[in-house]
Amino acid sequence: MTLKELHFFYKLSENSQVTQIANELNISQSAISLAIKSLENSLNEQLFDRIGKKLILNERGKYFKEKTLPYYLALIDATTIFKENKLAGNIKIAASKTISNYIMPNIYYDFLSKYKDVKLDISTINSSKIIDEILKGELDIGLIEVDTQNSSLVKEKLADDELIVVSSDENQPKSAFIDTIKKRWILRETGSGTREIFMNKIGNIAKELDIFMQLQDFEEIKTIVLNNKDTVTSLSKVIVKKELDEKKLFQIELKNLELKREFYLIYHIEKNKNLLFETFIKFLKDKFTFN
Repeated sequence: MTLKELHFFYKLSENSQVTQIANELNISQSAISLAIKSLENSLNEQLFDRIGKKLILNERGKYFKEKTLPYYLALIDATTIFKENKLAGNIKIAASKTISNYIMPNIYYDFLSKYKDVKLDISTINSSKIIDEILKGELDIGLIEVDTQNSSLVKEKLADDELIVVSSDENQPKSAFIDTIKKRWILRETGSGTREIFMNKIGNIAKELDIFMQLQDFEEIKTIVLNNKDTVTSLSKVIVKKELDEKKLFQIELKNLELKREFYLIYHIEKNKNLLFETFIKFLKDKFTFN
């Protein structure tokens, strides 16, 4: 069964005069007859009654048309889109929570507004899971907040980021050595990029911290810290920008310690870089900002 055979079938279903269809399509009558015979053989079913020089759609032919025509039209429409190089398709993308919640929403919105035939399958998961799913071929694009070294991945830096330490205690010193901050630490869960960067940067000092709670959600962490002056946390500056501006949270500058990191775009090295993929990547790089 081919698209050409189906095309002839639908034409004949509307006009039983083979001669007229042949003239309209500028092909021989025998070519049409052979195509219809091939279609019927593939279905093991006769779709037309042969009456004189006419091919008249029979009961089984009418049923076949009813069941297949919507799918045929959708397939032709999709084929036309590809031939015209229109941007259409589905991108499966996942981002870590900082990126997903605070940077990507407007980028997703703007891209879909511009390219209306594109669908984005969006998920928010931690960086380590994103890496795993990219390696398994379950994602097209990943946006992560940890460095990774893997020969099967393409990694491109998107932006620099900074983790900062904040408290709602306005009387807390504005700068301190991290091990002198005697408050309860509220941190992200193990496996998150934010948690991994923080723990790697502070090294053995982690043993001296009072890690009181570990949560998955940034907003939960902020709620606790905002309402409990005996707590402290370390989050991306972009997450607490509003609360810092409103003087609800206060940054504690760390002495002799910087919590810098980078945001990365990753995809599998064997990923096919089609027009849609490359267009989205360029759009993302142009728009990716949180300053």
